[in-house]
Amino acid sequence: MSAVQEIESPPARSNFVSVVAWVFIAIAAFTTFISLLQNILINTVFPVDRMSEITASDAAHAPAFALFMMQHIRAFVLMMLLAAVTMLVASIGLLRRMNWARLIFIALLALGIAWNLGGLILQQVMMSSMTTTMGHVPPDFATEFDTMRRVMLVFGAVMALGISFLFGWIIKRLTSAGIRAEFLR
Repeated sequence: MSAVQEIESPPARSNFVSVVAWVFIAIAAFTTFISLLQNILINTVFPVDRMSEITASDAAHAPAFALFMMQHIRAFVLMMLLAAVTMLVASIGLLRRMNWARLIFIALLALGIAWNLGGLILQQVMMSSMTTTMGHVPPDFATEFDTMRRVMLVFGAVMALGISFLFGWIIKRLTSAGIRAEFLR
């Protein structure tokens, strides 16, 4: 093969990119479908206004984040739908070896890492606020609840750190020279 033919031939397509793309296409397609249903339900069936009234009347006992979520639930489910659609489009573009899709995909994975790590903090805050609002419960219930809380915190931490590590590894692979070459034509 001549030097000109070697330069003009496109780089081989790695199985890594194809597998990652197909896995995320499946996940994002399912997530898009579920998010679409959530948006339909939240805007047609779910009594958001009534729930906001109930939440506002019990604001002294509810965590601030729960209040914020209830007051902005429509925006939250819409944001999740937009994120799912964006991931679906980026995954399809990744499969087709579009560089813009690789960059968006990397940004979404980085956002996923931040989301998971932020979720750890939020989980701790939510669980702590539940413990402080349980003032007059029997001691054995409080002990069992504390055990359950600790198990949930450990499980949540393992999952969040595991997913963050996986996303970081995928980002590292997608930014490697060999993979970048597949996308730069």
